[in-house]
Amino acid sequence: MSDDERAQVPLPELRASDADRERVVERLRDGLAEGRLDMEEFEERLEAAYKSRTYAELEPLTRDLPAVGATAPQSPVPAAGSGTAWPARIGGAGTSSTAVAIMSGFQRKGRWTVPARFDAVAFWGGGELDLREADFAQREVVINCVAVMGGIQVIVPPGVAVDVRGIGIMGGFDQRHSGERADPDAPRVVVTGFAFWGGVDVRVKPPKTPKAPKRLKGEGPSLRKEL
Repeated sequence: MSDDERAQVPLPELRASDADRERVVERLRDGLAEGRLDMEEFEERLEAAYKSRTYAELEPLTRDLPAVGATAPQSPVPAAGSGTAWPARIGGAGTSSTAVAIMSGFQRKGRWTVPARFDAVAFWGGGELDLREADFAQREVVINCVAVMGGIQVIVPPGVAVDVRGIGIMGGFDQRHSGERADPDAPRVVVTGFAFWGGVDVRVKPPKTPKAPKRLKGEGPSLRKEL
């Protein structure tokens, strides 16, 4: 084949050399060490790399692997420090709609779905409604609190709009804001109800940061076995 004829051959159809195959194999090893490939995927691609004859056969094996040392693309930064993608957390059926504590307590926290209306009652008891990791059935939800000689605490994450409309008699509704502006994409929480010799406390707190697992005494960093 002349130089002119070779120049007309599409690059993917050109024959790959041993050095080309080794470069792909080395990138696959890096992908395994970085955790981008599991052992089964690595072995499948490794076998395919050594069987490849052209660039067209080699190229797909590393197409989804970034260059060594490259950082992952960053997701858009949520507004108002909410730390969450609100549209994905709005919609669906409520997990529960009522919580009652009579000389006892109740707690709703973690992943749960707040319905359009949630009724909470505390009589000589206490309760906590933690919305920091919750989803919301719709953009505006109502939490109706009745506290009689007891207390209810409602915790919302930053960015959520809060509207407190409760009535207190020898008790009160205490709203403590973080001073941050509401995220326009975040849900709105309306806290209403009645407190008699009791109180309803509404606080804004950021989501809890997961704790790193404790390392046993004398335990060093794990080392990945080199291939």
